[in-house]
Amino acid sequence: MISNKIQLGCAPIAWTNDDMPELGSENTFEQCISEMALAGYTGTEIGNKYPKNPKVLKEYLELRNLKVASAWFSAFLTTKPFEETKKEFIKHRDFLHAMGAKVIVVAEQGHSIQGKIKEPVFENKPYFTEQEWDKLTKGLESLGELAHEKGMEIVYHHHMGTGVQTTEEIDRLMQNTDSDKVKLLFDTGHLVFSGEDPMEIFNKYQSRIQHIHFKDIREKVAKEVKEKKDSFLTAVKKGTFTVPGDGMIDFKPIMEAILKSEYEGWIIVEAEQDPAKANPYKYALKARKYIKEISGI
Repeated sequence: MISNKIQLGCAPIAWTNDDMPELGSENTFEQCISEMALAGYTGTEIGNKYPKNPKVLKEYLELRNLKVASAWFSAFLTTKPFEETKKEFIKHRDFLHAMGAKVIVVAEQGHSIQGKIKEPVFENKPYFTEQEWDKLTKGLESLGELAHEKGMEIVYHHHMGTGVQTTEEIDRLMQNTDSDKVKLLFDTGHLVFSGEDPMEIFNKYQSRIQHIHFKDIREKVAKEVKEKKDSFLTAVKKGTFTVPGDGMIDFKPIMEAILKSEYEGWIIVEAEQDPAKANPYKYALKARKYIKEISGI
């Protein structure tokens, strides 16, 4: 069964890493989007090197038949006044709306250690207090309402090194937010790295999943990261993440479930690696071929 409702995109993080700009500093924006298009993708998320002017960015992307799928937004609902997040969110929303995107990726960064090079990603993972959970769920619903003003949805990105990472935390977030206002981003790599079961999460929340990230895990590296108490950024540098078809995750049953669910939206191949060690074009192409093999898309 081949779905024409699914669009395939690629994330620029394989070319230049926004959290560690030294990874891929030599790769230009134009090289990045040209190689994405060459590898057979029709969409992209946004990186720091992308033009900030929608008109300028559109022209670059249209030449390569690429569209903007979404872009990451860092929320600080648990640690800052709501008005601060709201102001930044509206700017982000309006930019994405101008680019034709339908979803806004939101991740809570209050107490996050994902960007701290010396903090062990497993041992020092943050946990929210009851009051912080309340701020998070209410704040996300408000952001969902702001997204609706432009006919868009927010998709929450569970993420390593943050307060919403585990199955239990994803469950709590989903149970305590309005399903009309807060949707979910399904990220295979973050789930498997954390020790969760991606099929369980997909089956449970498929009606709320409106954006998907496909990344794979190198089992040996992930094990070493845990044993050596490495940080998230060190895990990236060591090569914990890779593209679908190159790691430990069997994407066939995942893809079958996605197709069966009649999911509509983007699947974004996202594998943050050191481009000096993992040629971004080569890996983007590898992932594209693998997805075609297992799904026909």
